[in-house]
Amino acid sequence: MQKHITTVKTEIEEKQEEQNTGPSKETTTSDQGCDGSVLLDDTSTFTGEKNALPNRNSARGFEVIDAIKANLEKACPSTVSCTDILALAAREAIYLTAGLFWSVSLGRRDSLTASQSAANTQLPSPFEPLENITAKFVSKGLDVKDVVVLSGAHTIGFAQCATFKRRLFDFDGSGNPDPTLDSSLLGNLRTICPNQNDSNSNLAPLDAVTINKFDNVYYKNLMNNSGLLESDQALMTDNSTAALVSSYSKNPYLFSKEFATSMVKLIQIGVLTGQDGEIRKNCRVVNN
Repeated sequence: MQKHITTVKTEIEEKQEEQNTGPSKETTTSDQGCDGSVLLDDTSTFTGEKNALPNRNSARGFEVIDAIKANLEKACPSTVSCTDILALAAREAIYLTAGLFWSVSLGRRDSLTASQSAANTQLPSPFEPLENITAKFVSKGLDVKDVVVLSGAHTIGFAQCATFKRRLFDFDGSGNPDPTLDSSLLGNLRTICPNQNDSNSNLAPLDAVTINKFDNVYYKNLMNNSGLLESDQALMTDNSTAALVSSYSKNPYLFSKEFATSMVKLIQIGVLTGQDGEIRKNCRVVNN
């Protein structure tokens, strides 16, 4: 299997060097990649998860997974699942930028279908209150600490203006910006996202301080009321989650250690093994 891991690492490294960026969101949170369903394109029999509200234009980098899969299929046909590739890509992308490493057990199999409605229901939305997000994590066997530490994946990546623009102009129908949003950040975001419908697809960094670096600055931003998404800044509205944010903002080693622990838990959720599912030849479609 070491050869397969090397193939994944090489492809991720080349992509990051080519784009001169850190890891994309899709490779840092396998939040629904435990059965590879997120990789499937729409078909006549189901609508996939790529355009589910929590994923829309935020889960990216599918072409990287495609390239890795193509190389592995040439070397070892029908051996490494798309789900395993996604889990390995998440680890290697973060390892290359932050030196953070965790164990990835292989042998997962790929789902035979996908469900946009399930993704909309089960994945956290940037507009949801903290208690709803926590409930979704708990329903999958995770806990409050996992909510906070996995939210730290927002130390890299970008979000569309549509996912946070209401904070800038008309928060909760008040006609005013979100009062919890730092005024300096507000000004910068209004430049990126003017109050016009055609700005909805513009992108802003989730962490504007260290955009391409996987670190603990995300938590420092929250301490300064500079979280981009409502769901980010909501971590400061509860004493238990705010205490964890404070700890991670002060201790990057603690964040790295606990992020790795939570990722190991995350990538075990809903895993298909044995005769369940299949090993896809093309990650975008099920086998014939």
